[in-house]
Amino acid sequence: MSNRLGDLVERLGGQLIGDAEIRIEGIAPLDSADASHITFLSNPKFRAQAASTGAAALVLSPADDAAIGADYSGARVVCSNPYAWFARAAQYFVALHAEPAVPGIDPSASVHPHAAVAASAVIGPHVTIEAGAVVGERAVIGAGSFVGRDARIGDDSRLYPNVTFYAGCVIGARGIVHSGAVIGADGFGFARENGVYIKIPQTGRVVIGDDVEIGANTTIDRGALADTEIGNGVKLDNQIQIGHNCVIGDHTAMAGCVGVAGSAKIGKYCTFGGAAMVLGHLTIVDNVHISSGSMVSRSISEPGHYTGFYPLAKNADWEKSAVIVRNLSSMREKIRELEKTIKSLTEKKQ
Repeated sequence: MSNRLGDLVERLGGQLIGDAEIRIEGIAPLDSADASHITFLSNPKFRAQAASTGAAALVLSPADDAAIGADYSGARVVCSNPYAWFARAAQYFVALHAEPAVPGIDPSASVHPHAAVAASAVIGPHVTIEAGAVVGERAVIGAGSFVGRDARIGDDSRLYPNVTFYAGCVIGARGIVHSGAVIGADGFGFARENGVYIKIPQTGRVVIGDDVEIGANTTIDRGALADTEIGNGVKLDNQIQIGHNCVIGDHTAMAGCVGVAGSAKIGKYCTFGGAAMVLGHLTIVDNVHISSGSMVSRSISEPGHYTGFYPLAKNADWEKSAVIVRNLSSMREKIRELEKTIKSLTEKKQ
């Protein structure tokens, strides 16, 4: 199934330089694209490769077009953000080839009579939907998934197979929850008395906004009393843990294996690299970016890029550095004594 290049540009934007009648069948990387593909350049490091690509058309920025446009023989689409253009083009091509979902409830599914499931929704095999749950228009609930009592699944949202969506939890429109995710399990709340832990009932919910994507095997705990809140447009990768009563601001993104302890409040438009950790009850303002593997042990009140890990080294070198770090306190005292001695000797000479 091919598409006229001019039609693609009309749909997705940009300035077309070249033949609008070229037929495009799909998207491919710079190094493997051929005359049936469109490709894109989003990193100036690959300008030389882009100039020699075999693609029928190249999407690139004005700066890159000025640098290599004359060297490239195919059509060009000039736009301010080639990577975003590629993302929208990829969505378009995937939608063209996707098998249309057939609305309805699989005979093996268990849907409580007091649940409200839109006629346009798709309920897969062996799904369980409990009383009071609401499943919105065109929502898709994948095989083996569980939607608890009074939960709400927004319009056009999709739960992939084997998602557990606990009672009372909410996700807005156009959400995506990947397989194995657990939304609304109890938060880690216990009181200690005489050496014994007493469970604190977790009676809050998880409330998720619109356009949120949650990765495979990610877990988001319900609040103890108030809700755990995930804002609009948040993107969570695989195997992330969000503790109870956390608040994640709009359009924040977290890479795999990030852990956020309970009651942390994270602002809008933040990013967290893989395996970053956030301690509980901290506040992080908008537009904060945390490097992979960093430990956030204090609140952050200013936007910026933060890193909190020791650089990788050979083990022997790391052990030497660790010894130095352990001795910093005593070294500081010795330096202070030396400073006093030097000051005393200097004063005597004067």
